[in-house]
Amino acid sequence: MKLYSYFRSSASYRVRIALNLKNLPYEYLPVHMLRDGGEQFKPEYRKLNHDAVVPTLVDDGTVLTQSIAIVEYLEETHPEPALLPSNPADRAYVRSIALQLACEIHPLNNLRVLKYLKRTVGVNDEVKDAWYRHWISSGFAALEEYLVADGRGGKLCFGDMPTLADICLVPQVFNATRFNVDMSPYPTIRRICDYANTLDAFARAEPGVQPDAE
Repeated sequence: MKLYSYFRSSASYRVRIALNLKNLPYEYLPVHMLRDGGEQFKPEYRKLNHDAVVPTLVDDGTVLTQSIAIVEYLEETHPEPALLPSNPADRAYVRSIALQLACEIHPLNNLRVLKYLKRTVGVNDEVKDAWYRHWISSGFAALEEYLVADGRGGKLCFGDMPTLADICLVPQVFNATRFNVDMSPYPTIRRICDYANTLDAFARAEPGVQPDAE
């Protein structure tokens, strides 16, 4: 397998965690999203990924894009260890957390949005960072309430089993910390993330230890 990745990309981070949890070896191919205007826009990369984003996973000639789709593909092709519970209701619970993070919180704060705010709308760094913190805080407040009220959590989002929910949560918390979001109002989220990061699969996926880390 070949993974086209950027060390700070949340979506790439998710796939790295999943590959590690599945114990699947892969070749890491960096795509720097800032250098030279963004290597993701180079024609040779856009032949693989028409959206010009990361990650892209190539598995024996099959080209896969979009992190959630890639993780679901890995789950279907390499079902052990499972990243989704066996019960349909529990699977829906895990997916709901993952999609809240990946589809509700993350898109408002990804690199394309932040660059548009600064370069096209004309906001300064202070306003841009305030935008980021607002949407993270709003999303985390709802997620914290959900995790506490539901009661299916344990050391992780679903009991003590690493799932798609944790795969999406940890990268979002990493980015929130990088942008100085106050995490004290979200003790459950912090506790889950702190425990997940003690697990080898999560630790090896952390941005700072990737080959292209700066």
